[in-house]
Amino acid sequence: MDIETILSPECATIAAPGTSKKRALELISQLASQRYTDVNPQQLFESLLAREKMGSTGIGKGIALPHGRLPNVDQAIAVFVKCDEPIPFDAIDGKPVDLLFALFVPEDNCKQHLSTLASMAKVLDNKDTCRSLRKSAADHEIYQLVTS
Repeated sequence: MDIETILSPECATIAAPGTSKKRALELISQLASQRYTDVNPQQLFESLLAREKMGSTGIGKGIALPHGRLPNVDQAIAVFVKCDEPIPFDAIDGKPVDLLFALFVPEDNCKQHLSTLASMAKVLDNKDTCRSLRKSAADHEIYQLVTS
């Protein structure tokens, strides 16, 4: 699945400094709720928290891929957040996170979910892409880098 089909420009943003893991997940949920009009931000947040309780989605190198499954939705939605300052995220390498790609998928669509996460992990494994994302100063720049 192409990232631009699930990530809208409104869901790619630079977060305010001083955020925590909880605040980052709340921000992601707020942004996603603008696209999921039938799901409230609290439900989105709880789906992310449920996955985080199974183990951190911080994959290392300052990157996290939080994700959640939702009943009664028919489309996947992505959110990309760049934090001004890295935040503690319990990542596997113990380093704080500043790039978060979040994905919400229909509860019964695990194959698409895993494939999309793998695709984004590959994009974020590129050092030049991550460097450019970290230097970005505007939301539209983030969106263009993630979807190109």
